[in-house]
Amino acid sequence: MDDYLRILKALADETRFKLVELLITHDLCVGALALKLGISAAAVSQHLKLLRDVGLVKGEKRGYWTHYGVDREKLRGLASSIEELLALSPCKESFCVKNECRKEEEKMCQCRCEFPERLKETPEKCTPEQIKECHGEEKHPCREEKEGTEEGGA
Repeated sequence: MDDYLRILKALADETRFKLVELLITHDLCVGALALKLGISAAAVSQHLKLLRDVGLVKGEKRGYWTHYGVDREKLRGLASSIEELLALSPCKESFCVKNECRKEEEKMCQCRCEFPERLKETPEKCTPEQIKECHGEEKHPCREEKEGTEEGGA
């Protein structure tokens, strides 16, 4: 996982991303990369060093020049990791929990809103219209729970 995070950080730079795009289709030397990107050879070398350090780019000596290419297996591993992330199922719980979705985990919030993105403020400050829009009813689930807790504790 740490390897993939390092690769993502390296690819977050626009120039390095463009370098990888170029090197996916052609093995190129520093001079050719500099010409294509319109930057200095020294700048290309610095970016390539970082890409080599994370294992995404490899250099191969060909006569006097070193030609660089992308380690496709490393890139496939990253893509696979992202695919696994996309395959995760949404939490079936109707509330937020710390870490993983488990009932025994400590709740981060008590709100059971089906559409938390519609909240304009905290659930306690929802207008009756907002509650009806979110839940189709007059009582807010978060308010019910808190009211029940307060009554039970008194």
